Amino acid sequence: MVVLSKIYTRTGDQGETGLGNGDRVPKFSLRVASYGTVDETNATVGMARLHAGDMDGALARISNDLFDLGADLCTPDMENDASAPYPRLRMIAQQVDRLEREIDRMNENLTALRSFVLPGGTPLAAHLHVCRTVCRRAERLVVELAAVEAVNPEAVKYLNRLSDWFFVAGRIANDDGKRDVLWVPGLTR
Repeated sequence: MVVLSKIYTRTGDQGETGLGNGDRVPKFSLRVASYGTVDETNATVGMARLHAGDMDGALARISNDLFDLGADLCTPDMENDASAPYPRLRMIAQQVDRLEREIDRMNENLTALRSFVLPGGTPLAAHLHVCRTVCRRAERLVVELAAVEAVNPEAVKYLNRLSDWFFVAGRIANDDGKRDVLWVPGLTR
């Protein structure tokens, strides 16, 4: 259980932060940048929820998942999970599977695209495109981290599916794609 009785601790004043396993690392480390960008993604989800309507429940679940993902990423040493003094929170395949089912369900009634979709349309769609692009940045950082340190493979899969979820949800928010803003190559030449 998390207990936050004091918000500032001064332990980061020298440019380091504590990971979930107690290790101290520079705040600019790739691991911190990775879960920090997951946190940023979650903040964009909070903005999208201001406009979400019927989509709010799904976005609330995603927001909670993103906190799970941050907890996963801030706790390295996956090989020592079994001997940890408390159960470590890791992303699991069922979270990825849920996103895939939701994407398939949302995509059922959308027409096939003949062009790329530009960010925009409704306010919710525009916010979901911001979610998508920040999520893609988080994914790139986590993939980079996975190239040099152990990372839960489900974390990478989750971010990859989530950016797709945001894209399809943006089309739903654009009146099931009818208000999508499509790219016209060379339009302003």
